[in-house]
Amino acid sequence: MQNAYSRRMSSSPLQANLYALGAIALWASLASLGVSLTHIPPFLLTGITLIIGSVPAWPFVLRDPSQWRIPMRTLALGVYGLFAYHFLLFIALRYAPPVEANLVNYLWPLFIVVLAPVVLPGVALRVPHVVAALLGFCGAAIAIVGGRELSGTLAWGYIPAAAAAFIWATYSLMTKRVTAFPTTAIGLFGLVSGALSLLCHVLLEPSVTLQARDWGLLAVLGLGPLGGAFYLWDKALKLGDARHIGILSYITPLASTALLIVVSGRSFSWSIGLATAMIISAAVMGMRAR
Repeated sequence: MQNAYSRRMSSSPLQANLYALGAIALWASLASLGVSLTHIPPFLLTGITLIIGSVPAWPFVLRDPSQWRIPMRTLALGVYGLFAYHFLLFIALRYAPPVEANLVNYLWPLFIVVLAPVVLPGVALRVPHVVAALLGFCGAAIAIVGGRELSGTLAWGYIPAAAAAFIWATYSLMTKRVTAFPTTAIGLFGLVSGALSLLCHVLLEPSVTLQARDWGLLAVLGLGPLGGAFYLWDKALKLGDARHIGILSYITPLASTALLIVVSGRSFSWSIGLATAMIISAAVMGMRAR
């Protein structure tokens, strides 16, 4: 009995790490999949993928419908986070160089550090936080400029990337100020956000015909980065040490950038390497500062 218990206890951290790495792998593919679908209007892309992303929650909700009975304030926050973040990210990948836009998007951990004192009571901003923020923003500037002169279109494309980072950071912080909700509630956030996005598509965007390849990529994007990743991450946090899981999350921008470079056929430049190192280092410094 003791040996069996010990084996179960020792396997939990390993299982947690595997779940976390699975989520990270899915999130790392988000930008690359988004780039492959930039020919689809952003509202339509956001709507379809978010609705598909809600599917993994359906079996749990069918067994226990109360999991989707959440306050309107919480639902509004969820729609703000999922709808606005993904829509802006897809806009950025459409109009700016995807590798650089993706790096700017990964400023969200720094925004969490900088905005925490504003959003959460009792949280102070210290000197290491400021240094980390400056380092990260300098990294983003290097990624944006990259030794090239910016055109107006490219410069505009980085604005939604930075806005997406800001929205995800504020969403993450505000979840600490609402009543705790089950992970399956993310499915409701995605379903409502997707329906809202499709309504915007009907009203504001031209209709398009999707090919079989498009539907395949939309299904992968929805069920993976916008669906299954959230459940794997939640499982990892419940089984393992949140501090260790948090450290693993720093793999995401590195893996995402590397995959984007491969998919887009870009050569690895000094500016991308330096910007990636600065942004990841800044995130680590900011999260570890007391």
